[in-house]
Amino acid sequence: MYEQDTTKYRIHLVVQADGVVDRSDVVGAIFGQIEGLLGSELELRELQRQGKLGRIDVKIQSKLGKSYGEITIPTSVDRAETAILAASMETINRVGPCVSEIHVQSIEDVRITKRTQIIERAKALLLEFEEPGIDPDSLIDAVRESQRIEKIATIGVDNVPAGPNVLASDAIIVVEGRADVINLLRAGIKNAVAVEGTSIPKTIIDLCRKKTTTAFFDGDRGGDLILRELLEVTDVDFVAYPTRGESVEDLSRKEIIKALRNKVPVEYVLEDRVAEYLASQKSEQQTSSIREPEPERGSEPARYQQPAPASDAVISCECTEEIPDAVSEEESVTEYQAYLPDEEEDNRPRTVFTHIREVKNRGTARFIGVGGEMKNELPAGEVEEKLGALEQGLEGIVIDQEINQQLLDQFSMHGIRYLAAPSFTGIVRLPATIRLIPFR
Repeated sequence: MYEQDTTKYRIHLVVQADGVVDRSDVVGAIFGQIEGLLGSELELRELQRQGKLGRIDVKIQSKLGKSYGEITIPTSVDRAETAILAASMETINRVGPCVSEIHVQSIEDVRITKRTQIIERAKALLLEFEEPGIDPDSLIDAVRESQRIEKIATIGVDNVPAGPNVLASDAIIVVEGRADVINLLRAGIKNAVAVEGTSIPKTIIDLCRKKTTTAFFDGDRGGDLILRELLEVTDVDFVAYPTRGESVEDLSRKEIIKALRNKVPVEYVLEDRVAEYLASQKSEQQTSSIREPEPERGSEPARYQQPAPASDAVISCECTEEIPDAVSEEESVTEYQAYLPDEEEDNRPRTVFTHIREVKNRGTARFIGVGGEMKNELPAGEVEEKLGALEQGLEGIVIDQEINQQLLDQFSMHGIRYLAAPSFTGIVRLPATIRLIPFR
């Protein structure tokens, strides 16, 4: 197809005719029915004479007495005039002797396409540059890592990236992209397979139905959407979660192993009971596998136990302080995770626990400052009305009320770091900066 070098846009159209027509019929219909419709400035023959309209390319074929095809029109006029030309094509209702329909499929910006080609070519050229030498201290690690990465392959008709043991293993781990598969290979996990996009490939759908499947996606909204689609189209047995806001490709080996060990059965995910399952698992580990030594006579048993932090930013704390008001022994253990920016704030969980105890069963909402002090306290029913008048700089909110998505979104606009409530229902968008703390 001939195109002038000054082409800025390409109009892509689809044509359908109730009869057998030829290319010349389509071109004749375009020039014949658009002539005089748009005025002298947008006359097609005049635009072609001025070099502002390229050669109209038509690809058409007939089947069962009907014709289908594609039309491409290159232009060098501005965006508004190109849009007018594209819209005018949809007014054509006959091609040759046949009733027909023409629809605009897309308007392509040729310059953007060229920029994309430039970027891809620049990436290829950059990879050809001579790489710096390898540190002698990391030679062994580099060789081992390259051996693992080289084992990544593609499987199925969809050519999805996968580890070497996916087809032979009874269990697989479904991740988002090729980089996630490579990172799991670095950690020694060879049965990972990637979906590569929001559309789940048929190869993965079939694998999930045949094997024990664990979904392991990024801790962001994109990962949540892919998980939801995967649950709709195939069978999943477990779901593993990284730290909220973290990507699987950025996790260390220790973080990957920990996330996979804490995988949640899919039944709890579908019923939105993930926090309940994790709490029950933690409680079982505390009672069955961890046996505290008996204190010596005359010594006072410790009232608080703070395990080592799982990462630099997330600290898991368990408070076993006895709660008054006839609370059962099972309810006296509250487990949650508080997002803490500095190690100097290790006393935060105790402060939050105190506020929870004082707010619980009172129908109130308490607003906590950075130092753990109470900034304000309101009846829980008035929070939504007076939320706009609250001062900024709040660290957290403890409220004796069920939290839904709308209320969570309003709280997130105030920059809080944690939110404690009896329950959270209908939450589909979890802000990355807020830690939810359920209490009963």
